[in-house]
This record gives sequence, structure tokens and C-alpha cells, in this order.
Amino acid sequence: MVARIKIMASMDISEHRKPQDGKIDFSRFGGPQVELRAVTVPTSHGLQDVVLRLLASAKPLPLDGISLSSANLLALRSVVKKSYGLVLVCGPTGCGKTTTLHSVISDINTAGRKIWTAEDPIEITQSGLRQVQINPRIGWTFAAAMRTFLRADPDVIMIGEMRDEETADIAVEASLTGHLVLSTLHTNSAPESIARLLEMGIDPFNFSDSLLAILAQRLVRRLCAACRQPQPLTAVQQDELAGQYLASTPDRSAEARAAQVDHWRAHYGRPNGTLSLWRRGACDKCEQGGYHGRLGIHELMLSDDAIRQHIRRRAPATEIRHSALAAGMRTLRQDGIDKALQGLTDMHQVLAATNL
Repeated sequence: MVARIKIMASMDISEHRKPQDGKIDFSRFGGPQVELRAVTVPTSHGLQDVVLRLLASAKPLPLDGISLSSANLLALRSVVKKSYGLVLVCGPTGCGKTTTLHSVISDINTAGRKIWTAEDPIEITQSGLRQVQINPRIGWTFAAAMRTFLRADPDVIMIGEMRDEETADIAVEASLTGHLVLSTLHTNSAPESIARLLEMGIDPFNFSDSLLAILAQRLVRRLCAACRQPQPLTAVQQDELAGQYLASTPDRSAEARAAQVDHWRAHYGRPNGTLSLWRRGACDKCEQGGYHGRLGIHELMLSDDAIRQHIRRRAPATEIRHSALAAGMRTLRQDGIDKALQGLTDMHQVLAATNL
């Protein structure tokens, strides 16, 4: 069974000592348009563990279909229309970073733009892109692909992941020489991404000039719209929720909490002003689970003069976060609470995903 999977995923069946990864495209064998990402890991007693990750559509989602708030959607679209600069998407493994990058690229994939991507492996395919599969075993790394792309007249470059200083340096250099560069990073939040890249050793002055935006994201389970149930909040619960919402801001006074509750009532309240959180139910549509699909919660930090000054003097992530919040950034938890009040998910999911 393992050997057959490795053959279908174009892996080396004679190699049992090292982990391998690949992709199975079932359309090659006359099957449906379904892809599996396969990973094999050697275990004790000469056995191998196999993990298969289903990529059912292998097509990009539209940018307005990845659960971005209207403000974040407008800001991100404005940023990626620029001709050069660096845009990063960060978060843990499996939070949808690659899907978001492909949604962004799909939004700017026009006939006049030449877009190169370097991925490991290629999970989503789009027409009009020049997509390259990374193969470190033969020296074809992200850094090597970046150097090649710069000689191939690109307009937009997407790098699957910034794994080392060399790749980060080339990405910053490319973004300063007239190219829009998109990439991912394994960090918890947008401000922490800046600290991580500076720790890698990239030049802070070049980095501050190149950075356009950093989008942090998490995935939470979406409540089933057919059976979700509202839970009206008392005045005390509304105040407590506002306190959670403003926990990362400097002003957590009673006046600020009351103003936040009034804002929620205007946007998410019922005609009588009642605010509700929602809990899952059980029905046939969600197979009695209460959830149906997933949605993203996001934290979009746009670069401005204050952020650039912080980068140049290597300020800690806490200072960067305060400046970003003052400029209007909403944290992951704030975006999650807003979506919980809209009935898209529940607070259990939001708190679990944003327990940073």
C-alpha cells in the first residue's frame, strides 16, 4: 500500500530512511479533479507512516470568499494592486496561508501580468501562472528559484515559504526592484513576523522600505446556519465581552467598553438592540455536529511611517503591535468576536484559535 502511494505521488520507493512528500493528481489516472498531498515518515521497526491531505477542488477561492471583513478586504485589494513591495501571510501550519495567497493571485491574475510561483508542493493550480515545483534534493530551492525568476521578467512572484535568511534577502531585494512579492511565514501574529524576519538577519532598512502588509490568519469551524441557536447576552455579559475585545488596546475604560457595545448593537444587534452570541445545534445538514465548513479570522497590519521606524530600530513586537492598533488594525481575537456576534462561529472556536 505504501509503495503504491509513493509511486502515485512520484516519490522514491527505494528510500525508506528519509521522509518524503509529494502530490497525487487523480485526474492523471482518469479519476476526478481531486488531489492528495502525501507525506511519508519513517518509524520504528522499518515501518513508514503515511499522511494524506485532501485537496478536493485544487482551484483558488475568490478573494471575497475567504471570510475577510469588508475593511480588510478593501485594504488588502488596495495593497496588492501596487506594482512592487512585499506582502506576507502568516500563521501556523494548516491555517490556509497558501489558499489565501492563491486567492490574492487570482484577484490580480490578468493578461498583462506575468506571475511566477515557487511552491513545495504545488497544491492549487491556476491558468495563466508559471508554477514551479521546488526540489531541494537537486539544489532547486526557494532561493535558487527566486534568482531564476528575477531573470525571467516577472511582475509578481509568489514564494511558498520564507524558510531561511537567503530566501528572505532575495525576496526583499526583488520587492525593491520593481516586483510584487508574496510569501508565507510561520509566526503567530503580524507584529511577530517582523521580529522573526529581523532575527533571520535581513537588513532592517531594506525590509522597512519593501514591506506593504502582513496578514495573520487562523481557521475556525463555521456554525451550521440551519441549526445554530442564538444566546442573548445580558448587560453584564456584553460588558465582559467588550472587555475581552479591548484587552489589547490601551483604553479599556467603562466608557470605551460602552462605546464598543453601542457599535455592536448598531451593526449586529436585533431591531430591539439585543446582542446575541450563537451556539451550535444539531441537524441532518451538519450530520448532528453543529458545524459546517470553516472560515478564516484575520489580522491585517499595513505598513506606515510608524511601522517603518520601528523596523529600522528593531523595536520589539509589543511596540509594533501598539502602533498597528493605533493605526486601526484589528487583532485576530477582535475579528473573531465580530464574526461570533454575526453568528458565523462560536466563542469556543474563537478563544481556542486565538489563545496566543
